Amino acid sequence: MAIESLPEPSIAIAAPPRPRFGFLTATPIIATATFCLVAIALLSILAPWIAPHDPLQLLPAQRLKPASEQFLLGTDAYGRDVLSRIIYGGRISLLIGFGATLVSISIGLLIGLFSGFFRLLDAVLMRIMDGIMAIPAILLAIAVVSLSGASVMTVLIAITIPEIPRVARLVRSVVLSAREEPYVEAAISVGSALPKIMWRHLLPNTIAPLIVQGTNFCASAILTEAILSFLGAGISPETPTWGNIMAEGRAYFLIKPSLIFWPGLLLSIAILSVNLIGDAARDALDPRMKQREAGK
Repeated sequence: MAIESLPEPSIAIAAPPRPRFGFLTATPIIATATFCLVAIALLSILAPWIAPHDPLQLLPAQRLKPASEQFLLGTDAYGRDVLSRIIYGGRISLLIGFGATLVSISIGLLIGLFSGFFRLLDAVLMRIMDGIMAIPAILLAIAVVSLSGASVMTVLIAITIPEIPRVARLVRSVVLSAREEPYVEAAISVGSALPKIMWRHLLPNTIAPLIVQGTNFCASAILTEAILSFLGAGISPETPTWGNIMAEGRAYFLIKPSLIFWPGLLLSIAILSVNLIGDAARDALDPRMKQREAGK
């Protein structure tokens, strides 16, 4: 009598829930912040079609002109249209802010995943990260720019390097706690491949904290780029960025304070919007915040 072999029982492995982005319009304040950030981003992207003048065109006869129909926000000390330079300046500032955030999260995510999963690599990688974190971020950025020369890529790298250890340590702590979860232990026990475990079971746990960390770092990167440009250690002065515009306008602050006011206003709105979105993301994605709200 033939004995039929029974199929092996399958183990259902539950994955952690993925975050949703409804928090971007959860309250009027957050919705306004989202709208302002999107508007600034669209202005920067569409700058070649929106800006009324060439931001690099020099018109010495029109220097320091007040606002008029031809120049809506006036001109700077070289006769360049202030409005066009502010619109174009957002391209570099936002590019460095979002670019540095994506690069630091990508590199820090890989380091944190391997450091948290492989104990032999943990000690070595974390000591390297501790050494980088021991150097003040702004001093490290100035040193990198001074050694490599002023360019968009150099400033991007200089701002990215100090943030990688923070992302790596955050991901490492998440991975260390997620390894003890039943669904991860079940995946290991059934012999799942290592890439599958990391991709399907460990990586989703890092999405929510990385979103919060990314928004905070994006605001910090935009501000750091402005600080470097304002100090003369960032991108070349002729390139329009919000920091460069304010650095050139400080010599004429008593004559024409709007040279600092308008780029400073857009810089403040962009940073405030990103910070508000980051706070909303933390409140929406942090399970402890949800438990507190449920207990009220």
